[in-house]
Amino acid sequence: MTAASLAAARRVAVAGATTTEVDAAAEAAIIALGGKPNFKLVPGYHHTVCTSINDEVVHGIPGERILQPGDILSVDSGAIFDGWNGDSAITLVVPDPSRPDVVAEREQLSRVTEAALWTGIARLARAKYLNEVGEAIEGFVEDEGERLGHTYGILTDYIGHGIGRDMHEDPPVFNYRVRQKGPEVKPGLVVAIEPMVVMGSPETKILADGWTVSTVDGGSASQWEHTVAIHRDGIWVLTAEDGGAAKLAAHGITPTPFA
Repeated sequence: MTAASLAAARRVAVAGATTTEVDAAAEAAIIALGGKPNFKLVPGYHHTVCTSINDEVVHGIPGERILQPGDILSVDSGAIFDGWNGDSAITLVVPDPSRPDVVAEREQLSRVTEAALWTGIARLARAKYLNEVGEAIEGFVEDEGERLGHTYGILTDYIGHGIGRDMHEDPPVFNYRVRQKGPEVKPGLVVAIEPMVVMGSPETKILADGWTVSTVDGGSASQWEHTVAIHRDGIWVLTAEDGGAAKLAAHGITPTPFA
């Protein structure tokens, strides 16, 4: 359901569309499959998705803002069904033939962030302790920044989380190296891994609406996220339609569906 909502959002997110239209498409997709938007269960939030544009990193509120050519847009969505929660995010760039350099830079940022997510998921499949995920993500982003000649920042104030009966549960899932090992990775662990990567400094501020998190230096931002389960037979990406098979193949990992 969460994957379907993001696919619907992606189809609608074109130049000239409003973020309210993106939100409505995501909500319709969840409801059509018998679920409910779980973001609406967060006190004070009244939308199905968060829509964060350009220098906005996370928690952007849908409204009448019109998507412009060249915008980089992160869409974060979640569904609840039978008391269980899903949480996932994608980033896309609205085409703009008049600014190929801007589009290319932003698309590259999105690719790096998505690849960092899958690097973290792949590490989780083999990890003994959860905080190996953040080590893998930060290492990948550092290496890509050096290879591409860019300075990328990883947000440290906003991280991933456990998920299950509630959308946000323990344990915390860091996107960067920390000293502690974290909990042991074993069957029953379900987490939302969500690297947030920016061009330039990771320093952020909260805008006047009390929700939207933006970069201080105005750098572009990207967020990718999946809900991932460790079970007795292996790993399964719950918010990917194929369980993560296509993306994890490059890491030599075959996800296993629940028996």
